Amino acid sequence: MKKVLVPMANGMEEMEAIIIVDVLRRGGVQVVSASLHDDVATPIHASRNTIHLADTTLSKLLPEYWKEFDMIFLPGGNEGANALERSASIKKILNYFQEKNQWIGAICAAPRVLLNHGILQEGDLYTAYPGATPENSGYTGQSVQKNDSLKIITGKGPGAAFAFALEILEILEGDKVRNQVQSGLQLA
Repeated sequence: MKKVLVPMANGMEEMEAIIIVDVLRRGGVQVVSASLHDDVATPIHASRNTIHLADTTLSKLLPEYWKEFDMIFLPGGNEGANALERSASIKKILNYFQEKNQWIGAICAAPRVLLNHGILQEGDLYTAYPGATPENSGYTGQSVQKNDSLKIITGKGPGAAFAFALEILEILEGDKVRNQVQSGLQLA
């Protein structure tokens, strides 16, 4: 079974986080949400004032556990992305995933974390919420931008969350599972 890590921080864009978690779980992917808080019982206050609890905390995920994941996905939301960017643990995990050639996903403001930590370089193709990232020749403005050689997938924002999640599901489980889940979602 494929396994995805989803770090969650105050200010995250809840639609992006929850839609990705939901779609992947519908496709049989094990998703582990991990709070930046040290106590799993501390609620995460998302960008639209919804409250969420994660499965675990990032501090409980020791480096030897990172190898069990096939992907890390960073939800957006400006404040959430800022919190992820400030986290030394997130930087270490991203570097580990890049070094091990594991998939990294980021949507909305979160591709800025990848740029600022050197995971994405000048000229690497990516997308993000308009204005959320510094000017870069690699910005495409597409709803979803997949970079197979770098194993990085980025999404534009909340409106792209379903397309983004389905593309991740296809990467992890193939087009048959993607099509089954997509059909069940009754997307227009």
